[in-house]
Order: sequence, then C-alpha cells, then structure tokens
Amino acid sequence: MGTTVRTLKPGEVEPRFIVVEGPIGVGKSSLARRLAESFNGELILETQAQNPFLERFYKEGRNAALQTQLFFLFQRAQQIEQLRQSDMFSPVRVADFLLDRDRLFAEINLDAQEMHLYEQIAGKMEIEPPVPDLVVYLQASTDTLMERIARRGIPYEKSIERSYVEKLADAYARFFHGYDRSPLLIVNASSIDPISNEADYQQLFQQISRTTGGRHFFNPAAAALA
Repeated sequence: MGTTVRTLKPGEVEPRFIVVEGPIGVGKSSLARRLAESFNGELILETQAQNPFLERFYKEGRNAALQTQLFFLFQRAQQIEQLRQSDMFSPVRVADFLLDRDRLFAEINLDAQEMHLYEQIAGKMEIEPPVPDLVVYLQASTDTLMERIARRGIPYEKSIERSYVEKLADAYARFFHGYDRSPLLIVNASSIDPISNEADYQQLFQQISRTTGGRHFFNPAAAALA
C-alpha cells in the first residue's frame, strides 16, 4: 500500500493538530496512522494495551471501571503535557483521542460515587489540552462496529457486549452533536475501508485536506453518486 504525502496548494495552511475520534472498532487508530504518514507528522496514540485494568473491565464491567478510567485520565494527561511542552516548530500531530470526551466514558461506566471522585481528581489536575485544528469523527452502525471488533481479533475484546458498543456509539453521537470547540468533520464510516482500500482513503484524505472550519458531514456513498 502506497503512502500519500500531501502537497499544499498556494494559500493553504496545513493543520498542526488533527484528532481522529469514534467508538471502539470504527478504525480511528488505523486512520490516524495513515494520516500521520500522509502529513509526514507525529502520531500520538491512546495505547490502550498499556492499561492494566482494561481486560478486567471488559470481563467484569463496573468492578474495574474506576481503575480503568483513572488510568486513561493520567495517561492522556501525561501525553498532553508532553505535547504542550514540545517545540512549537515540530511537525503536524495526529492523535486518536480527544481528552474532552473522557467524561463520556466516565458517565457510561461509573456509578454516582465513582463519578464524583473522578470529577474531583480531574478537576485538581487542571488539564488544558490544546484545541485541535480539526476533529475527524468516524460514525458507524453497531453491526459494523461489532464486525470490525471481531475481525481484528484482540483477545480481551472478545467479551465486549453488543449492548455496551451500542450505548457507546449513542454517547459519541450525543457528544459530537454539541461539540463546537474546533472544526469538525463527521464521516459515515460504515460503507468505506480507508485502511485497506486505497480509493476510499484517497477520497477521505482529500475531504480532510480541504476541511478548515465549521461543521461538515461526509457520506462517501452519497459523494460517489454526486
């Protein structure tokens, strides 16, 4: 698979910080990798495998929810601090997580007392993440998400229940319905595979390259018929 490297047109300004987001299984980490290559930039990944509580959470649910959530909070805070302290002339950065949506997971997974503790800890940390130049939100049906989770074959994800994935996808939709901190591109990712299909990636990459402000919706199937 070839690597597309973007060439700026006269008057264009390259985004410095791009975030790819979406529910589990939608392909955000894989897309972030390809975009980092195309923009010749730095890749910043969530590194879920480093969370020692994640497997327990998928097996036991709420019993391991608070530990899982706090580990991710501390991990992302550390990554963001490194990002803020880095050289202002460093390359484009592409991340597969948005700190703003951590509360989304907390509200789904924690009970009232745990949520109160989580908010206290998060508040004392006073994290100020940089605002992305663009957020790419990948949407997909629950059927698509479940199929992709099964296809990638990560052992600890085998115990993920469909009801949890459905709840998570709905929570993402609500979160981004009101999101206005940065330009937003909402992509219908159910009918494309920008990781394995070069034509799909090229189509999405061109849309990302020309999205500079506001809120935009990209339906690849509709665009192909236009």
